[in-house]
Amino acid sequence: MTKQAEGVAGRAARGRGRRPADEVRADVFRVVGEILLGEGIADLTFERVARLSGVSKTTLYKWWPSKGALALDGYFHAVEETLAFEDTGDIRADLLSQLRAFARVMTATPAGRVVTELIGQSQTDEDLAVAFRSLYSGERRRLAGERLRRAQEQGQIRDDVDVQVLVDQLWGAVYHRLLIPDEPVTDAFVTALVSNLIDGITPPSPTPPSR
Repeated sequence: MTKQAEGVAGRAARGRGRRPADEVRADVFRVVGEILLGEGIADLTFERVARLSGVSKTTLYKWWPSKGALALDGYFHAVEETLAFEDTGDIRADLLSQLRAFARVMTATPAGRVVTELIGQSQTDEDLAVAFRSLYSGERRRLAGERLRRAQEQGQIRDDVDVQVLVDQLWGAVYHRLLIPDEPVTDAFVTALVSNLIDGITPPSPTPPSR
C-alpha cells in the first residue's frame, strides 16, 4: 500500500467517530497482521498502525507498551484461524494437517521470521516474554494438548503418555529448525515427525518361534 493510500485509509477510519473498544482492537489487529505477514516486523511502527487503523498512538501505547507486544498480539490474531486445530477423529491426520499449516505459515510467509525475532526480543523484554508465553506459546500448547487428550480418551494414544511432552516433541522440533536452520522445515520432515511419534521408533519385537 502506498503512503498516499495509507493516508486515505487512515482518514476514512478516523471519520467513523467513537467506536467500541472491540472494533478498535479488531482494526488494529487487521492492520498489524497485514503488515507482519506481508512485509515483516521491520516495517511495523506505531505511527503506521495509527495511520492505517485510525487509532491514536496514545491509545496504541496504552494497550501495547512496546512494538514487540503490539506485533505479538497482531500476529496471534492473524494466524489464529489458519492454525486452528481440526478434530476429524483421526489424530494422525489432524497432526499432519496442523503441522503442515504451521510449517507453511512459518516458511512461506514472513511469519517465521517474525516469530524468531519476537523470541529473540523476549529474552531482554520481560513484558514481551510474559505476553509471548500467555498469549501465543501457552495458547498454542493448550489447544494442541486438548486435541491430544481427546485422542487419548478415544484410545488413539496410550493412557500413560504425557501429551504435553508430545507437544514439545512435535512443535519443538519445528521451532528448532526455524531457530537453528541447519536443515529446512519440509513436508517430508513434518510427515516423519508424526510417523515417528505415532508408529514409534523401535522395531517390532520378533515373533517367538512356535513350539
